[in-house]
Amino acid sequence: MTAVAGGVTGVVLAGGLGRRMSVAPEGTVDKGLQPLRGRPMVAHVIERLAPQVDALLINANRNLDRYREFGHPVVADSLGGFAGPLAGLHAGLLAARTDRVVTVPCDSPFLPTDLVARLAEAAARDAAQVAVARAAGQPHPVFALVERALRGHLEAFLASGQRKIDAWYRDLRVIEVDFDDAQAFRNINTPDELKACE
Repeated sequence: MTAVAGGVTGVVLAGGLGRRMSVAPEGTVDKGLQPLRGRPMVAHVIERLAPQVDALLINANRNLDRYREFGHPVVADSLGGFAGPLAGLHAGLLAARTDRVVTVPCDSPFLPTDLVARLAEAAARDAAQVAVARAAGQPHPVFALVERALRGHLEAFLASGQRKIDAWYRDLRVIEVDFDDAQAFRNINTPDELKACE
């Protein structure tokens, strides 16, 4: 568990439609529940994230009972229409009782086991409101540590109709934190990618 002042709540983002994971035209798949090495993909994510945080939430918009079986509270978007990762972050900020929230996607089962500690250390050092993971020069904005005090700022951004994460935090105090292993941030988006990871 991380020792960040005020604590950190982990939010696993499993609220998307998973269109690219479906083999049917225009179909959708709940990616977090797709099996990887004998277990749902989200189980691998929880296993890596839970020891790093003080509390853990799962953001999901369907199959809520299935997600509750993993033993953590499940929160749905307050915005309708599968509005994307920022809607999941917003749901996490609404439900969290810690000073910071860290988000990770449900389709990245190899996430770093020191993700939270390194993001929190960098945020504290630079007094950043948001810390974002970066690997091989590429930012990964869904792997982000965010101050809960930004909830109102995010609500105003979402109310304006905008949805892009990097556009939201552009005007905030942000630090990007370098990680050596780019594969740790790999997203499994398609059936072929899932098969390749077995």
